[in-house]
Amino acid sequence: MSIKLRLFLILTASTLVVWLSAVIWIEHVTRAQVEKVLDARLMEAARMVASLVESGGVQQERAPSVIKGGLSKGPGYSQQQFCQIWSLNGQMIGRSEDAPGGQLLEFTQSGFHEVTSQGKALRVYAIVNPDLGIQVTVGDSLEMRDRLIHGVVEGLALPALVVLPLMGALIWWSTRRGLKPLDRLAQTLGRRHVEDAAQIPTAPATPREIQPVLSALNELLGRLNRARQREKDFVSYAAHEMKTPLAGLKIQAYVARHTLDDAARQKALEAIEYSVSRTDRMVRQLLDLAQIENRNLHLQQVDLAMIARQQIIALTELADRSGVTCELETLGSCQLSSDPFFLGLALRNLIENAIYASPKDERIIVRVETTATSFHIAVIDQGEGLPAAIGARLGERFLSNATNVCTGSGLGLAITFDALTILGCQLTFDRTPLGHRAHISNADLYDLPRDFSSMRAS
Repeated sequence: MSIKLRLFLILTASTLVVWLSAVIWIEHVTRAQVEKVLDARLMEAARMVASLVESGGVQQERAPSVIKGGLSKGPGYSQQQFCQIWSLNGQMIGRSEDAPGGQLLEFTQSGFHEVTSQGKALRVYAIVNPDLGIQVTVGDSLEMRDRLIHGVVEGLALPALVVLPLMGALIWWSTRRGLKPLDRLAQTLGRRHVEDAAQIPTAPATPREIQPVLSALNELLGRLNRARQREKDFVSYAAHEMKTPLAGLKIQAYVARHTLDDAARQKALEAIEYSVSRTDRMVRQLLDLAQIENRNLHLQQVDLAMIARQQIIALTELADRSGVTCELETLGSCQLSSDPFFLGLALRNLIENAIYASPKDERIIVRVETTATSFHIAVIDQGEGLPAAIGARLGERFLSNATNVCTGSGLGLAITFDALTILGCQLTFDRTPLGHRAHISNADLYDLPRDFSSMRAS
């Protein structure tokens, strides 16, 4: 259902409810006022007849001929009133032309009463005069009262039958006019080319209710532009990084095939092995990046020490070739809720970077500690540490290629940063007496354990 139709139905239904409520309220108030006025007329008529009898204007022995028709000749409501005069010994003294012939009340009853006579509901008022020995009863029909009230209600309902359709048309026109800015926005977006991600201009006449939508759309378009630019840079850098080792492979393969010097051939084969290893690592990292961008977070209970041990075992061959050893230190239960894929991916890249950065015959320490609310992982190596030029741009892809300050494709830290961002963790670097240290934690600064508190970069 469109917003336009929904607003129209809501406003129309609200109008009908308000109108119906007004009719019900007016009917209630009108009924109360009509009852009050008509009851006052009954009291006035009864007192007038009783006063005439008391003053002698009506002779009790001549009452039947005098009272007959006395209240029946007036127009409108007066034609609906009737009057009875009874003696207290049960004799009819007189009555109006349309009055019931039978007794309506006990002779001792006075005041207002609702009775039924000849199948008609009546509202009567009686006055008893013991001194004269008479009872004067004046009444009217409840059906007549209902007709009066219904006439008032019909006076409101009949105009509504004419006004409500006009009001519905006005509501529909107002709704369409009020939603014109949304229609213009939809037309503007519909006319855009699929590659057009420019910001949507905001006119001064733009309604305030539309401005948050425009702001959100412009923010989305901005993120889309940045994502496209990252993709372009990614493809450009990836193509360059792939081209470099492949070109080296081609040259070294040519040298190995045509040289007659065994030493030169061996050196060319080693260069080929290095280029293949570098290309293999970069392809694996590109696949890791693709998985990070397309994989959802799946939290489960994991053993942090087990994940760290698995990454160390997976990198044992690389560590042996580099002449370094990896050691694992744990403190605490190491059980926590996390995603083993993202956590293992981040830890693997940190350990791998530490292996490449460490001198021969040195050791790399992977220290794991968990508390009741947080976990901390430190990867300590004896390398030169992270250059300031890279530390200030942590998370950028192909960073080493852009700065030319370290070897590798420059994807390892970007993978680590993206994976830890998804996990809601932080990555910091510093240098301690034990060596260069990378720190992963899901705790805030005040929540760091004492052993790790120095690991935050200032």
